[in-house]
Amino acid sequence: MANRCGFDLICERMNLPRGSIALACCVLFLVSADAAEEPRHFNILHIHADDHRPDGLRALGNPVLQTPNLDTLVSNGMSFTRCYTMGSMMPAVCLPSRTMMLTGKSWLRIPNGRAPDLDNSQTLAKVLGRAGYETFHVGKSGNEFKAGIEAFDRNIVVNDPSPELRRGSSERHADATIEFLKIRHKTQPFYIYFAPPVPHDPRVAAPEFHKIYDPALIPLPAAFLPMHPFNNGEMGIRDEQLAPWPRTPENTRQQLADYYACVSGLDYHVGRVFAELKAAGQWDNTIVIFTGDNGLSLGEHGLFGKQNLYEFGGMHVPCVIAGPGIRHGRSEAFIYLMDLFPTFCDLSGASLPAGIEGKSLAPLLHGEEMPLRKALYTGYRQCQRAVRDDRWKLIRYPDVNQTQLFDLQKDPHELANLANKPEFESRVKEMTRLLQAEMARYGDHQALAMTNPKPPEWTPPAHSDRKVPPARRRLIQSEK
Repeated sequence: MANRCGFDLICERMNLPRGSIALACCVLFLVSADAAEEPRHFNILHIHADDHRPDGLRALGNPVLQTPNLDTLVSNGMSFTRCYTMGSMMPAVCLPSRTMMLTGKSWLRIPNGRAPDLDNSQTLAKVLGRAGYETFHVGKSGNEFKAGIEAFDRNIVVNDPSPELRRGSSERHADATIEFLKIRHKTQPFYIYFAPPVPHDPRVAAPEFHKIYDPALIPLPAAFLPMHPFNNGEMGIRDEQLAPWPRTPENTRQQLADYYACVSGLDYHVGRVFAELKAAGQWDNTIVIFTGDNGLSLGEHGLFGKQNLYEFGGMHVPCVIAGPGIRHGRSEAFIYLMDLFPTFCDLSGASLPAGIEGKSLAPLLHGEEMPLRKALYTGYRQCQRAVRDDRWKLIRYPDVNQTQLFDLQKDPHELANLANKPEFESRVKEMTRLLQAEMARYGDHQALAMTNPKPPEWTPPAHSDRKVPPARRRLIQSEK
Protein backbone atom coordinates (compact mmCIF):
# COMPACT_ATOMS: atom_id res chain seq x y z
CA MET A 1 0.00 0.00 0.00
CA ALA A 2 1.29 3.42 -0.92
CA ASN A 3 2.53 5.52 1.94
CA ARG A 4 0.00 8.08 3.07
CA CYS A 5 1.23 11.62 3.42
CA GLY A 6 1.29 13.37 6.76
CA PHE A 7 -1.68 15.58 5.91
CA ASP A 8 -3.86 12.50 5.12
CA LEU A 9 -3.03 11.09 8.54
CA ILE A 10 -3.90 14.41 10.15
CA CYS A 11 -7.24 14.47 8.29
CA GLU A 12 -7.99 10.89 9.38
CA ARG A 13 -7.21 11.59 13.04
CA MET A 14 -9.32 14.75 13.02
CA ASN A 15 -12.21 12.91 11.26
CA LEU A 16 -11.94 15.12 8.18
CA PRO A 17 -12.39 14.06 4.53
CA ARG A 18 -9.13 13.05 2.86
CA GLY A 19 -7.59 15.94 1.07
CA SER A 20 -8.87 18.56 3.48
CA ILE A 21 -5.35 19.80 3.72
CA ALA A 22 -6.13 23.48 3.82
CA LEU A 23 -8.66 23.05 6.63
CA ALA A 24 -6.29 20.89 8.63
CA CYS A 25 -3.56 23.47 8.22
CA CYS A 26 -5.86 26.20 9.47
CA VAL A 27 -6.85 24.19 12.55
CA LEU A 28 -3.23 23.36 13.33
CA PHE A 29 -2.25 26.99 12.92
CA LEU A 30 -4.97 28.19 15.27
CA VAL A 31 -4.12 25.59 17.90
CA SER A 32 -0.42 26.37 17.79
CA ALA A 33 -1.10 30.11 17.81
CA ASP A 34 -3.29 29.81 20.92
CA ALA A 35 -0.58 27.80 22.65
CA ALA A 36 2.07 30.34 21.72
CA GLU A 37 0.03 33.29 22.99
CA GLU A 38 -0.90 31.71 26.31
CA PRO A 39 1.24 33.54 28.92
CA ARG A 40 3.45 31.61 31.26
CA HIS A 41 2.69 32.57 34.84
CA PHE A 42 5.92 32.83 36.80
CA ASN A 43 5.84 32.91 40.58
CA ILE A 44 6.91 36.20 42.18
CA LEU A 45 8.87 36.41 45.44
CA HIS A 46 9.50 39.98 46.59
CA ILE A 47 11.93 40.42 49.49
CA HIS A 48 11.48 43.96 50.81
CA ALA A 49 13.88 44.97 53.60
CA ASP A 50 13.44 47.84 56.06
CA ASP A 51 16.02 50.68 56.03
CA HIS A 52 18.26 48.85 53.56
CA ARG A 53 21.05 50.93 52.06
CA PRO A 54 21.80 50.83 48.31
CA ASP A 55 25.23 49.28 49.02
CA GLY A 56 23.76 46.82 51.52
CA LEU A 57 25.05 43.61 49.91
CA ARG A 58 28.59 42.44 49.30
CA ALA A 59 27.85 42.09 45.58
CA LEU A 60 26.52 45.67 45.49
CA GLY A 61 29.85 47.13 46.51
CA ASN A 62 30.36 46.59 50.24
CA PRO A 63 33.29 44.16 50.71
CA VAL A 64 32.75 43.99 54.48
CA LEU A 65 29.31 42.39 54.24
CA GLN A 66 28.73 38.65 54.07
CA THR A 67 25.56 38.07 52.04
CA PRO A 68 26.11 34.93 49.92
CA ASN A 69 22.45 34.15 49.24
CA LEU A 70 21.28 37.57 48.10
CA ASP A 71 24.55 37.95 46.18
CA THR A 72 23.40 35.11 43.91
CA LEU A 73 20.55 37.34 42.74
CA VAL A 74 23.06 40.01 41.75
CA SER A 75 25.24 37.57 39.81
CA ASN A 76 22.27 35.93 38.10
CA GLY A 77 19.95 38.87 37.58
CA MET A 78 19.64 42.58 36.88
CA SER A 79 20.75 45.18 39.45
CA PHE A 80 19.30 48.67 39.20
CA THR A 81 21.90 50.97 40.74
CA ARG A 82 19.71 54.08 40.54
CA CYS A 83 16.53 53.01 42.31
CA TYR A 84 14.76 55.40 44.70
CA THR A 85 11.62 55.95 46.67
CA MET A 86 10.30 59.29 45.50
CA GLY A 87 9.75 61.08 48.77
CA SER A 88 8.03 61.32 52.11
CA MET A 89 5.69 63.76 53.80
CA MET A 90 6.55 62.28 57.23
CA PRO A 91 9.60 61.11 59.19
CA ALA A 92 8.51 57.46 58.78
CA VAL A 93 9.72 57.33 55.18
CA CYS A 94 8.82 53.64 54.95
CA LEU A 95 5.05 54.26 55.06
CA PRO A 96 4.65 56.39 51.92
CA SER A 97 7.36 54.31 50.25
CA ARG A 98 5.45 51.06 50.72
CA THR A 99 2.19 52.77 49.77
CA MET A 100 3.67 54.00 46.48
CA MET A 101 4.95 50.53 45.70
CA LEU A 102 1.61 48.83 46.35
CA THR A 103 -0.40 51.45 44.43
CA GLY A 104 1.93 52.52 41.62
CA LYS A 105 1.29 56.18 42.49
CA SER A 106 3.69 59.00 43.39
CA TRP A 107 4.16 60.37 46.90
CA LEU A 108 1.85 63.39 46.75
CA ARG A 109 -1.02 61.35 45.22
CA ILE A 110 -1.22 59.36 48.48
CA PRO A 111 -2.21 61.84 51.23
CA ASN A 112 -0.42 61.12 54.50
CA GLY A 113 1.12 58.08 52.86
CA ARG A 114 -2.01 55.97 53.32
CA ALA A 115 -4.03 56.63 50.14
CA PRO A 116 -7.34 56.69 52.10
CA ASP A 117 -9.48 57.25 49.01
CA LEU A 118 -7.89 54.39 47.07
CA ASP A 119 -10.16 51.61 45.90
CA ASN A 120 -8.82 48.48 47.60
CA SER A 121 -9.48 46.54 44.40
CA GLN A 122 -6.70 48.50 42.68
CA THR A 123 -3.91 47.51 45.06
CA LEU A 124 -1.14 45.28 43.74
CA ALA A 125 -2.29 42.16 45.59
CA LYS A 126 -5.83 42.43 44.21
CA VAL A 127 -4.60 43.09 40.68
CA LEU A 128 -2.36 40.02 40.73
CA GLY A 129 -5.10 38.02 42.41
CA ARG A 130 -7.40 38.72 39.47
CA ALA A 131 -4.66 37.40 37.19
CA GLY A 132 -4.82 34.03 38.97
CA TYR A 133 -2.15 34.51 41.63
CA GLU A 134 -2.38 33.28 45.20
CA THR A 135 -1.06 36.19 47.26
CA PHE A 136 0.76 36.06 50.59
CA HIS A 137 2.24 38.81 52.80
CA VAL A 138 4.33 38.45 55.92
CA GLY A 139 5.79 41.58 57.42
CA LYS A 140 5.96 44.18 60.13
CA SER A 141 2.85 45.65 61.73
CA GLY A 142 3.76 49.33 61.97
CA ASN A 143 4.26 51.97 59.27
CA GLU A 144 2.81 49.77 56.56
CA PHE A 145 0.06 50.52 54.03
CA LYS A 146 -2.75 48.77 55.88
CA ALA A 147 -5.25 48.55 53.01
CA GLY A 148 -2.54 47.23 50.73
CA ILE A 149 -1.49 44.32 52.94
CA GLU A 150 -5.05 43.45 53.95
CA ALA A 151 -5.74 42.89 50.23
CA PHE A 152 -3.59 39.73 50.24
CA ASP A 153 -5.24 36.30 50.32
CA ARG A 154 -3.10 35.48 53.33
CA ASN A 155 -1.68 38.23 55.51
CA ILE A 156 0.57 37.51 58.51
CA VAL A 157 1.74 40.41 60.63
CA VAL A 158 4.68 39.58 62.89
CA ASN A 159 5.02 41.94 65.86
CA ASP A 160 8.60 42.44 67.04
CA PRO A 161 8.34 45.39 69.47
CA SER A 162 11.28 44.56 71.74
CA PRO A 163 14.97 44.02 70.99
CA GLU A 164 14.66 40.45 72.27
CA LEU A 165 11.92 39.64 69.74
CA ARG A 166 13.59 41.65 66.96
CA ARG A 167 16.62 39.34 67.26
CA GLY A 168 14.63 36.47 65.71
CA SER A 169 12.56 38.51 63.30
CA SER A 170 14.12 37.30 60.06
CA GLU A 171 13.80 33.69 61.22
CA ARG A 172 10.10 34.01 62.05
CA HIS A 173 9.33 35.71 58.75
CA ALA A 174 11.20 33.00 56.86
CA ASP A 175 9.39 30.28 58.84
CA ALA A 176 6.01 31.75 57.85
CA THR A 177 7.04 31.97 54.20
CA ILE A 178 8.29 28.39 54.13
CA GLU A 179 5.04 27.20 55.71
CA PHE A 180 3.06 29.03 53.03
CA LEU A 181 5.12 27.37 50.31
CA LYS A 182 4.23 23.98 51.79
CA ILE A 183 0.46 24.57 52.05
CA ARG A 184 -0.22 26.86 49.08
CA HIS A 185 -2.51 25.90 46.22
CA LYS A 186 -0.16 24.08 43.88
CA THR A 187 -2.31 24.80 40.82
CA GLN A 188 -1.83 28.57 41.12
CA PRO A 189 1.24 30.77 40.73
CA PHE A 190 2.07 32.75 43.86
CA TYR A 191 3.02 36.30 44.76
CA ILE A 192 4.89 36.52 48.07
CA TYR A 193 5.58 39.89 49.71
CA PHE A 194 8.24 39.03 52.32
CA ALA A 195 8.86 42.21 54.35
CA PRO A 196 10.64 41.75 57.70
CA PRO A 197 11.50 44.86 59.81
CA VAL A 198 15.27 44.52 59.41
CA PRO A 199 17.89 45.95 59.41
CA HIS A 200 15.86 48.75 61.02
CA ASP A 201 16.84 49.53 64.62
CA PRO A 202 16.95 48.16 67.25
CA ARG A 203 19.63 46.29 65.34
CA VAL A 204 19.87 42.92 67.00
CA ALA A 205 20.49 39.57 65.36
CA ALA A 206 21.42 36.10 66.57
CA PRO A 207 24.86 35.99 68.28
CA GLU A 208 26.54 34.17 65.40
CA PHE A 209 25.86 37.11 63.08
CA HIS A 210 27.14 39.75 65.51
CA LYS A 211 30.33 37.72 65.90
CA ILE A 212 31.09 38.12 62.19
CA TYR A 213 31.73 41.86 62.50
CA ASP A 214 34.40 43.39 64.74
CA PRO A 215 33.59 47.10 65.10
CA ALA A 216 37.29 47.96 65.32
CA LEU A 217 37.78 46.64 61.79
CA ILE A 218 34.76 48.35 60.21
CA PRO A 219 35.79 51.26 57.94
CA LEU A 220 34.04 54.57 58.37
CA PRO A 221 31.90 55.83 55.47
CA ALA A 222 33.73 57.95 52.91
CA ALA A 223 31.42 60.88 53.73
CA PHE A 224 31.65 60.55 57.54
CA LEU A 225 31.38 63.87 59.39
CA PRO A 226 31.07 64.66 63.10
CA MET A 227 28.30 67.19 62.39
CA HIS A 228 26.04 68.16 59.51
CA PRO A 229 27.16 71.59 58.28
CA PHE A 230 23.72 73.26 58.64
CA ASN A 231 20.14 72.66 59.75
CA ASN A 232 18.49 70.46 57.10
CA GLY A 233 15.03 70.81 58.67
CA GLU A 234 15.06 67.52 60.63
CA MET A 235 18.14 67.60 62.82
CA GLY A 236 16.23 66.78 66.00
CA ILE A 237 14.27 63.80 64.65
CA ARG A 238 14.30 60.50 66.57
CA ASP A 239 16.69 58.78 64.16
CA GLU A 240 19.30 61.50 64.64
CA GLN A 241 19.18 60.97 68.40
CA LEU A 242 20.53 57.40 68.16
CA ALA A 243 24.14 58.64 68.15
CA PRO A 244 25.97 61.30 70.15
CA TRP A 245 26.84 64.75 68.78
CA PRO A 246 29.48 65.22 67.57
CA ARG A 247 29.40 61.80 65.89
CA THR A 248 32.31 59.64 66.97
CA PRO A 249 34.23 57.04 64.95
CA GLU A 250 33.81 54.46 67.75
CA ASN A 251 30.02 54.78 67.95
CA THR A 252 29.66 54.87 64.17
CA ARG A 253 31.68 51.68 63.71
CA GLN A 254 29.58 49.92 66.36
CA GLN A 255 26.35 50.95 64.65
CA LEU A 256 27.68 49.76 61.30
CA ALA A 257 28.70 46.41 62.81
CA ASP A 258 25.21 45.94 64.30
CA TYR A 259 23.59 46.92 61.01
CA TYR A 260 25.74 44.45 59.06
CA ALA A 261 24.90 41.66 61.52
CA CYS A 262 21.19 42.17 60.84
CA VAL A 263 21.78 42.13 57.08
CA SER A 264 23.72 38.87 57.31
CA GLY A 265 20.98 37.37 59.49
CA LEU A 266 18.38 38.33 56.91
CA ASP A 267 20.52 36.85 54.15
CA TYR A 268 20.85 33.53 55.99
CA HIS A 269 17.09 33.13 56.44
CA VAL A 270 16.40 34.25 52.87
CA GLY A 271 18.66 31.36 51.91
CA ARG A 272 16.31 29.00 53.74
CA VAL A 273 13.40 30.30 51.64
CA PHE A 274 15.47 29.79 48.49
CA ALA A 275 16.20 26.21 49.57
CA GLU A 276 12.49 25.50 50.04
CA LEU A 277 11.74 26.85 46.56
CA LYS A 278 14.36 24.52 45.11
CA ALA A 279 13.09 21.54 47.09
CA ALA A 280 9.57 22.23 45.81
CA GLY A 281 10.78 22.41 42.21
CA GLN A 282 9.74 26.09 41.91
CA TRP A 283 13.10 27.86 41.86
CA ASP A 284 13.41 27.88 38.07
CA ASN A 285 9.85 29.15 37.73
CA THR A 286 10.15 32.02 40.23
CA ILE A 287 11.15 35.65 39.68
CA VAL A 288 12.86 36.98 42.82
CA ILE A 289 13.06 40.68 43.62
CA PHE A 290 15.14 42.22 46.41
CA THR A 291 14.57 45.85 47.41
CA GLY A 292 14.62 48.16 50.41
CA ASP A 293 11.79 50.51 51.37
CA ASN A 294 14.20 53.39 52.01
CA GLY A 295 17.87 53.95 52.54
CA LEU A 296 19.68 55.15 55.67
CA SER A 297 22.61 57.35 56.61
CA LEU A 298 25.05 55.74 59.02
CA GLY A 299 27.47 58.56 59.70
CA GLU A 300 27.48 60.12 56.23
CA HIS A 301 27.40 63.92 56.51
CA GLY A 302 27.01 63.55 60.27
CA LEU A 303 23.55 61.96 59.88
CA PHE A 304 22.00 58.71 61.15
CA GLY A 305 18.49 58.80 59.69
CA LYS A 306 16.57 58.51 56.44
CA GLN A 307 15.16 62.04 56.56
CA ASN A 308 17.57 63.43 53.98
CA LEU A 309 18.15 63.33 50.21
CA TYR A 310 21.81 62.33 49.94
CA GLU A 311 22.74 59.36 47.75
CA PHE A 312 23.68 57.45 50.91
CA GLY A 313 20.62 58.72 52.70
CA GLY A 314 16.89 58.22 52.83
CA MET A 315 15.64 57.74 49.27
CA HIS A 316 18.26 55.63 47.44
CA VAL A 317 17.58 51.89 47.75
CA PRO A 318 18.82 48.57 46.32
CA CYS A 319 16.84 46.83 43.59
CA VAL A 320 17.81 43.43 42.16
CA ILE A 321 15.57 41.26 39.96
CA ALA A 322 16.47 37.71 38.93
CA GLY A 323 14.69 34.72 37.45
CA PRO A 324 13.62 33.07 34.20
CA GLY A 325 14.01 35.32 31.19
CA ILE A 326 15.72 38.12 33.17
CA ARG A 327 18.99 39.27 31.65
CA HIS A 328 22.13 39.50 33.75
CA GLY A 329 23.98 42.72 34.43
CA ARG A 330 23.50 46.22 35.82
CA SER A 331 21.29 49.06 34.72
CA GLU A 332 21.79 52.77 35.42
CA ALA A 333 18.20 53.61 34.46
CA PHE A 334 16.51 56.05 36.84
CA ILE A 335 13.73 54.07 38.51
CA TYR A 336 11.34 54.39 41.44
CA LEU A 337 9.92 51.68 43.67
CA MET A 338 6.47 52.51 42.27
CA ASP A 339 7.74 51.11 38.94
CA LEU A 340 7.47 47.63 40.46
CA PHE A 341 3.67 47.75 40.23
CA PRO A 342 3.48 47.87 36.41
CA THR A 343 6.54 45.60 36.19
CA PHE A 344 4.81 42.88 38.19
CA CYS A 345 1.73 43.30 36.01
CA ASP A 346 3.81 42.81 32.86
CA LEU A 347 5.61 39.79 34.29
CA SER A 348 2.37 38.16 35.44
CA GLY A 349 0.08 39.05 32.54
CA ALA A 350 -2.16 41.08 34.87
CA SER A 351 -4.21 43.98 33.55
CA LEU A 352 -2.78 47.36 34.55
CA PRO A 353 -5.30 49.65 36.32
CA ALA A 354 -5.80 53.23 35.17
CA GLY A 355 -3.88 56.02 36.86
CA ILE A 356 -0.62 54.15 37.47
CA GLU A 357 2.35 56.55 37.42
CA GLY A 358 5.10 53.94 37.63
CA LYS A 359 6.80 52.70 34.47
CA SER A 360 7.33 49.03 33.71
CA LEU A 361 10.89 47.71 33.89
CA ALA A 362 9.98 44.61 31.86
CA PRO A 363 11.60 45.83 28.61
CA LEU A 364 14.87 46.51 30.46
CA LEU A 365 14.71 43.12 32.17
CA HIS A 366 14.35 41.38 28.83
CA GLY A 367 17.26 43.13 27.15
CA GLU A 368 15.66 46.12 25.45
CA GLU A 369 17.73 49.29 25.70
CA MET A 370 15.35 52.17 26.34
CA PRO A 371 15.48 55.51 28.17
CA LEU A 372 13.09 55.41 31.11
CA ARG A 373 13.69 58.87 32.60
CA LYS A 374 16.18 61.65 31.97
CA ALA A 375 16.14 62.88 35.55
CA LEU A 376 15.29 61.66 39.04
CA TYR A 377 13.48 63.85 41.61
CA THR A 378 13.05 63.29 45.36
CA GLY A 379 11.54 65.24 48.24
CA TYR A 380 11.20 65.23 52.00
CA ARG A 381 8.37 67.13 53.74
CA GLN A 382 8.47 70.86 53.01
CA CYS A 383 12.14 71.26 53.87
CA GLN A 384 14.09 69.36 51.17
CA ARG A 385 13.90 68.87 47.39
CA ALA A 386 16.46 67.30 45.04
CA VAL A 387 16.96 66.41 41.40
CA ARG A 388 19.76 64.59 39.60
CA ASP A 389 20.72 63.61 36.10
CA ASP A 390 23.56 61.39 34.89
CA ARG A 391 26.18 63.75 36.30
CA TRP A 392 24.80 66.60 38.40
CA LYS A 393 22.72 66.71 41.54
CA LEU A 394 21.06 69.67 43.21
CA ILE A 395 19.55 69.66 46.72
CA ARG A 396 17.48 72.64 47.84
CA TYR A 397 16.57 73.44 51.47
CA PRO A 398 13.80 76.09 51.28
CA ASP A 399 13.42 76.60 55.04
CA VAL A 400 17.01 77.79 55.47
CA ASN A 401 17.68 79.06 51.93
CA GLN A 402 20.55 76.62 51.32
CA THR A 403 21.56 74.92 48.07
CA GLN A 404 23.98 72.10 47.36
CA LEU A 405 25.33 71.15 43.94
CA PHE A 406 27.39 67.98 43.45
CA ASP A 407 29.25 66.55 40.48
CA LEU A 408 28.39 62.88 41.02
CA GLN A 409 30.82 61.66 38.38
CA LYS A 410 33.78 63.17 40.24
CA ASP A 411 32.25 63.21 43.71
CA PRO A 412 29.89 60.23 44.22
CA HIS A 413 29.89 60.68 48.01
CA GLU A 414 28.78 64.33 47.76
CA LEU A 415 31.71 65.81 49.65
CA ALA A 416 32.27 69.05 47.71
CA ASN A 417 29.39 71.52 47.47
CA LEU A 418 29.82 73.56 44.29
CA ALA A 419 26.67 75.67 44.60
CA ASN A 420 28.37 78.83 45.86
CA LYS A 421 31.22 78.84 43.36
CA PRO A 422 30.76 81.54 40.67
CA GLU A 423 31.75 79.20 37.83
CA PHE A 424 28.81 76.93 38.65
CA GLU A 425 26.12 79.63 38.84
CA SER A 426 24.62 78.70 35.46
CA ARG A 427 24.62 75.01 36.41
CA VAL A 428 22.68 75.79 39.60
CA LYS A 429 20.08 77.69 37.57
CA GLU A 430 19.81 74.89 35.01
CA MET A 431 19.35 72.23 37.67
CA THR A 432 16.85 74.41 39.54
CA ARG A 433 14.74 74.66 36.38
CA LEU A 434 14.95 70.89 36.00
CA LEU A 435 13.84 70.44 39.61
CA GLN A 436 10.87 72.75 39.09
CA ALA A 437 9.85 70.83 35.96
CA GLU A 438 9.97 67.48 37.79
CA MET A 439 8.04 68.90 40.73
CA ALA A 440 5.32 70.14 38.37
CA ARG A 441 5.18 66.71 36.70
CA TYR A 442 4.20 65.09 40.02
CA GLY A 443 1.98 67.84 41.42
CA ASP A 444 4.51 69.22 43.90
CA HIS A 445 3.78 72.91 44.63
CA GLN A 446 6.31 73.44 47.40
CA ALA A 447 8.07 76.82 47.17
CA LEU A 448 11.84 76.58 46.80
CA ALA A 449 12.48 79.86 48.63
CA MET A 450 10.99 81.39 51.77
CA THR A 451 10.38 85.07 52.41
CA ASN A 452 11.76 84.76 55.93
CA PRO A 453 14.03 81.72 56.00
CA LYS A 454 15.28 80.25 59.23
CA PRO A 455 18.98 80.61 60.08
CA PRO A 456 21.01 77.65 58.79
CA GLU A 457 23.09 77.46 61.95
CA TRP A 458 22.01 74.94 64.55
CA THR A 459 23.10 73.48 67.85
CA PRO A 460 22.42 69.90 68.95
CA PRO A 461 19.50 69.41 71.37
CA ALA A 462 20.17 69.31 75.09
CA HIS A 463 20.09 65.49 75.05
CA SER A 464 22.68 65.32 72.27
CA ASP A 465 25.08 63.29 74.41
CA ARG A 466 22.63 60.39 74.41
CA LYS A 467 24.35 57.12 73.61
CA VAL A 468 23.10 53.88 72.11
CA PRO A 469 19.95 52.78 74.04
CA PRO A 470 21.14 50.82 77.12
CA ALA A 471 18.69 47.93 76.65
CA ARG A 472 19.95 47.30 73.13
CA ARG A 473 23.59 47.59 74.15
CA ARG A 474 23.15 45.15 77.06
CA LEU A 475 21.44 42.63 74.79
CA ILE A 476 24.10 42.79 72.11
CA GLN A 477 26.98 42.66 74.58
CA SER A 478 25.45 39.61 76.26
CA GLU A 479 25.50 37.76 72.96
CA LYS A 480 29.17 38.31 72.18
